[in-house]
Amino acid sequence: MLLVTEDSAELRAHVRRLCDAGVDASLLRIDTLCGRQEYPSGYRLSRFITDPAVESDGGHVDS
Repeated sequence: MLLVTEDSAELRAHVRRLCDAGVDASLLRIDTLCGRQEYPSGYRLSRFITDPAVESDGGHVDS
């Protein structure tokens, strides 16, 4: 988890900083947590991390 916020401007600024630092935007995930009367809407930013074990041997994980 990179960021949890209720401020969409803060979310956009954080994503922009990550992209400026060289992070591939296609690896970012933004979840929008829809609010209700007592809970405001929020945003959760995370980054996809590949499984290093799968990458090291080039194989596939059997489910």
